[in-house]
Amino acid sequence: MRQLYGTASSLMPSLQRKRILIVEDEFFVADEVAQEFASIGAEVIGPVSSLSEAFRIIEGAPLDGAVLDIKLRGEVVFPLAEKLRERGVSIVFLTGYERWSIPQTYQSIPLCEKPADSEQIAKALFG
Repeated sequence: MRQLYGTASSLMPSLQRKRILIVEDEFFVADEVAQEFASIGAEVIGPVSSLSEAFRIIEGAPLDGAVLDIKLRGEVVFPLAEKLRERGVSIVFLTGYERWSIPQTYQSIPLCEKPADSEQIAKALFG
């Protein structure tokens, strides 16, 4: 992923003070996105690496956005995406899967294919 430090000013308005949940089971990917988002003013929730942990967190946490890997330790993240969508939370899928492999119900959710840079992910979340 490309570092955001050189482009922080362009993303400040969209991420500053936003509560962003990161659900990703690849440690280095999750850590890099979390660090970059935090460095430009986002409040990062997680990262979490399992569906059960993510569901537990969203019960008590107001969120503005979520970065979701599609497959976590063999489980698909679509039930979590549905719950977040019902709450009006902005979502982006960060995945190695291609768009055609996502069920029609979730085709409207922005997709960033790995490797994606954090600027691309932020733009997908909040335009």
